[in-house]
Amino acid sequence: MQRRKAHADDSTTLIVDKPDSDGYYGSLDSKDDIFVLEEINRQQENEKSSKEMTNSNVFSDGITRIDFVLVWEVDLKEKAKEKDLDEHTRQSAFETHEKWRLNFLKKLRKGGIRMEKVVPHHASNWSEKILNKIGIPNIMYQDVPNPPLDFYTCQFRVSKLQRFLGSDNQETFFKSTQRHQILYEILARTPYGSLKRGEIGIDRLISEKVFNAAYPLHDGPYQLPSGEFEAKSLNLRQILYQYWGRWKCWKKYQPLDHIRQYFGEKIALYFAWLGFYTGWLLPAAVVGTLVFIFGIFLMLTDVPAEEVCESGDKYIMCPLCNICGYWNLSSICTTFKAGQLFDYGGTVFFSIFMSLWAVTFLEYWKRTNAILAHHWDCSEFEETEERPRPEFTAMAPMTMRNPVTGAEEPYFSERSRMNRTITGCMVIIIMVTVVLMFLIAIILYRTILGIIIYKSKNDFFVSWAGRIASITGSVLNLLVIMLLSKLYTSLAHVLTRWEMHRTQTKYENAFILKVFIFQFINFYSSPIYIAFFKGRFIGYPGHYYTLFGIRNEDCGAGGCLIELAQELLIIMGGKQVINNVQEFVVPKLKGWWQKQKMKTRKGGETSDVYLQPWEADYQLLVCEGLFDEYLEMVLQFGFITIFVAACPIAPLFALLNNWVEIRLDAQKFVCEYRRPVVERAQSIGIWFQILEVITYLAVISNAFLIAFTSDFLPRLYYRYNNNGSLHGYINFTLAYASQEHVMCRYREYRDLNGNHSPTFFNLLAIRLGFVIIFEHVVFFIGRMIDLLVPDIPEEVEIKVKREHYMAKEALAENQALGAALLDETDAQPEVKIRSEEKQKDDLADYGLQSIIPQDQKLPPSQS
Repeated sequence: MQRRKAHADDSTTLIVDKPDSDGYYGSLDSKDDIFVLEEINRQQENEKSSKEMTNSNVFSDGITRIDFVLVWEVDLKEKAKEKDLDEHTRQSAFETHEKWRLNFLKKLRKGGIRMEKVVPHHASNWSEKILNKIGIPNIMYQDVPNPPLDFYTCQFRVSKLQRFLGSDNQETFFKSTQRHQILYEILARTPYGSLKRGEIGIDRLISEKVFNAAYPLHDGPYQLPSGEFEAKSLNLRQILYQYWGRWKCWKKYQPLDHIRQYFGEKIALYFAWLGFYTGWLLPAAVVGTLVFIFGIFLMLTDVPAEEVCESGDKYIMCPLCNICGYWNLSSICTTFKAGQLFDYGGTVFFSIFMSLWAVTFLEYWKRTNAILAHHWDCSEFEETEERPRPEFTAMAPMTMRNPVTGAEEPYFSERSRMNRTITGCMVIIIMVTVVLMFLIAIILYRTILGIIIYKSKNDFFVSWAGRIASITGSVLNLLVIMLLSKLYTSLAHVLTRWEMHRTQTKYENAFILKVFIFQFINFYSSPIYIAFFKGRFIGYPGHYYTLFGIRNEDCGAGGCLIELAQELLIIMGGKQVINNVQEFVVPKLKGWWQKQKMKTRKGGETSDVYLQPWEADYQLLVCEGLFDEYLEMVLQFGFITIFVAACPIAPLFALLNNWVEIRLDAQKFVCEYRRPVVERAQSIGIWFQILEVITYLAVISNAFLIAFTSDFLPRLYYRYNNNGSLHGYINFTLAYASQEHVMCRYREYRDLNGNHSPTFFNLLAIRLGFVIIFEHVVFFIGRMIDLLVPDIPEEVEIKVKREHYMAKEALAENQALGAALLDETDAQPEVKIRSEEKQKDDLADYGLQSIIPQDQKLPPSQS
């Protein structure tokens, strides 16, 4: 017998093992623990009366009337605190009250009183708790109607049918999303030809154009009814549109329980993570913006900047390319000042802040994920409940017994899979090599374009030659990145299917890892080159190094850090703009084109009034999954952490983008997409491990950026040796060289012969020491945060342990009941254990006879 899950229940009556009618049922509409009582001998109303009582004072079955209500508050510790009781007294009072209550309710049950326990689940947000504590009204809260009920769940078994809540109603026992799962699994594993050629499943049939589409239906239209209406009368799709999908909801909390009920745990976890990440971007954006603004004021009073701007003809600089001429350092006054926005002591603080922010963000996401997984009953899904992929089931060459479940399952040897995985790795290496070849091509493009501009003799273009080459190179790099991304994603799909992964989680993890490794190199190769390699291996005047006969690329007149900031803004900002335009415009265009094709087939009809639901849904777009959504956000996370020392306003751009992203994605899923088949999940999968790796890389990257790319340490070193003053710093950073009987200057720590000066080696030691200290301090603090913040909140951990304990108690009662039934069977030989055919007959009574094949197991159902 089943019972609905309690939010903070700690009684032993959570699991009731009696198959008769005096069991527990539940609902979810109060803020306190409530038992509703009814005499067991009351006759149920007829069907007509039950329909009239749907919204009356009845049990969750919609029929049984409520006669009396008992209420108690579960938070007795807080009540005790108000009375200034010590810990021992509070615990004693709690246990005594619990014992009395259990004994009282137990006797009521024995007396023939029927009960139903009601406990609410109130989704709590960290921002809501903070606002409540400081007494500020929470403008983000909204009361969403028809909150989903909260149940205890377990895997469905036909033999336990009578123990499941709602088993007396075959029309509503399985939710629509569960029926979608059942049907899709059957459609995906049904062969239509030769298994050796992979001729199996609806996906292959659609790819071969045998069918045009296969999809579950939406729960009606998303448009709101005209005129006045009650919010509770809306269907779930309309509720999601009204309270989630509209632009005016940008400042409201997301209705995660409703999203999970309609789209499943996998999609709900994505939106939960996206909302959590966006909320955490707010403090990062505020701090980054303050650092940037402070840089503006510092720029106006910076001594080295004043020296550059007022130098006149004092510093004659060596040519930047083979055909370039000498130039005055004062000509880069504006560029040098702009560089101070990104290159001063504040960026060091912000780098440390963002490194710790990333660690703390991931730690608290683990806690939030644990709360959601427990609340949605998917904490152990991947370990115990996840079934083999339908395609794997059909294509696997052999079967083997599952050591966990004991069931016979399809099997593909790990050795064969490893061989195929190694082959896939070779393909990744080839594609990464292609990316590096394009990177070299863009480097040569910038150099050659600069030479062409200098030869044009146009004063305007010559003065901006370096900046024009740099900006156009960044734009070209962005276009190459987007093109290669599409190409490799398609290739990764083919490779991952060929590797034959058993479960959908393993399949997706393998696919994600392949694509992310490639995309990491694809998107980050150019910023990494500018940050750590550009201008490092150029030689010195008279002895320059070359690549393919062309002089190695040097940093621009303003330094490499401002070029890195420019590259980040173009790639990150350009990618976000392109993606948002695609997500907004492309679905509209595709939807319009789909409707035009439908009108052509229907003889030119233009009205949508007479479209059947399946026709209306067919005009919608195919949901292509969450991979692109996750990839976009994870790459963004990399940009705002790995290179944040070069661009402190990157978190602000990310925050603004994500506010738009949430509503665009919500509108796509509610309004533009066909309804996807529900998928369960217990976490965001391998994306979390990728985020952890990015966090570690961010610490290392920012340490080297500050040490070797920025001017922070050279300025600090000069201050230390010059009584805290920066006067004369520009002259300190410039070396002398003699070219064509002209004495010119260039940025290096060398003597007249081109040898490194003692200052170079002193700074090198300081830089390496800074990297080591920075990394150790940040990693130590991050580790302390990891230790101090438990992955699973204490209250959730206690609930999990309590549920495991109650499961053991229920198992013991089941074993005792089973022994009694065996004894009864021995006394009455005509009573037999139900056969598999009998179980299938029972299931057929629930309207599933046409969709359940032999030996088919069903996904978990609400209990």
